[in-house]
Amino acid sequence: MSPRVRNGLFAAAALLLVAIVVVWFLRNFERVNTQVPTPAYGEPTYNDLFALREALRRDGQKAETARKLDLSTVALQPGDTVVMLDDARTLTEPQVDALLEWIEFGGQLLLKMPAPDEDLDANDNNLLARLGVVPSEVPSRCQPWNVPGQEGHQEFCAGDRFTLVGTTRIERSWGDDSDDTLAWARLRYGLGRVDVLADMDFLRNGDGDGGIDTGLRDVPHRDLTRLLLAPNYGKGTSYLIYAMETPSLWKLLFKRGWPIWLPLLLALLAWLWARSQRFGARLPSPKAERRSLLEHVRASGEHLYRFGKSPLLYDAVRQSFLKRLRQRAPVAAALSGELQARAIAEHLQWPVTRVQTALQIPGSHDDTALRERIRLLIQMRNQL
Repeated sequence: MSPRVRNGLFAAAALLLVAIVVVWFLRNFERVNTQVPTPAYGEPTYNDLFALREALRRDGQKAETARKLDLSTVALQPGDTVVMLDDARTLTEPQVDALLEWIEFGGQLLLKMPAPDEDLDANDNNLLARLGVVPSEVPSRCQPWNVPGQEGHQEFCAGDRFTLVGTTRIERSWGDDSDDTLAWARLRYGLGRVDVLADMDFLRNGDGDGGIDTGLRDVPHRDLTRLLLAPNYGKGTSYLIYAMETPSLWKLLFKRGWPIWLPLLLALLAWLWARSQRFGARLPSPKAERRSLLEHVRASGEHLYRFGKSPLLYDAVRQSFLKRLRQRAPVAAALSGELQARAIAEHLQWPVTRVQTALQIPGSHDDTALRERIRLLIQMRNQL
């Protein structure tokens, strides 16, 4: 079989295999469109009222979100609406006075009922106390809401219920026959209204995974939100206050910074373990040195002298003398031979013969000459 025919058969077999795979794929798979909710990023991760703001804007309404309500920069007008997620009892007395004055002339305020707190409830000038709203310690329970098409729907399942006292003007309320606590109440204050709700989870962004926390993704929640905003809907601007209290930096680092600080903590513990001393029996202290430095030098000299290395001892003393000579009499140190000996003798006021004797290398076995010349060199060095 020729190479051309063999290559043609291989190409035909490859094309047949590809055709079989394509036919099998088309018979077993089909293209479909699927919507997969993606995790939130950016502003929706910290602004729980982001979806509500965008929904109002798409409906042609004016809506703004802020972390806290700054009445010194925001000029509230009659017909405006304010939605507050945080505890209204933390407002200062001037802020409470300004809000009540604004509500009296036609504003609408939506508040979330906080849990009972002895310290905060003891203040009679907080916003809830001046409106006649008293937190209740009754356990939370759901309020049934029979929405057409979605029977069995419930709201305010995790909210804190409340009661109303005093001469509060109640326009609408939502409770049950179990007790006198309420899950929602709309109060009249002058020309305006105050809506107090046990829970505001229904108007938040929602988690998007189909669970309980659906927020505005649920149609009944959107209907309820629209009913609550009805009094001033389309009249003014809606100010959505999503967080009046900023969490501390340490809390944020603990909750969101663990991918960084946890490995660093483990690395620190590993370094401390590596640098720590061995556990077990205590090791004995090392023995102190038995000889001083002078004893070591003397022992080294005796060793050299014993093995016939006495010229090394003489040369070490002579080099020490010459080093001192270069420092004190550089002119004499630059000379050599007889001239150097005369210059040294003149500088030291010594006889020349004595200097010449000190500068001569003694014999290897002449111990008397070695001692004498080392003694002369030391004397000459000390007199420089």
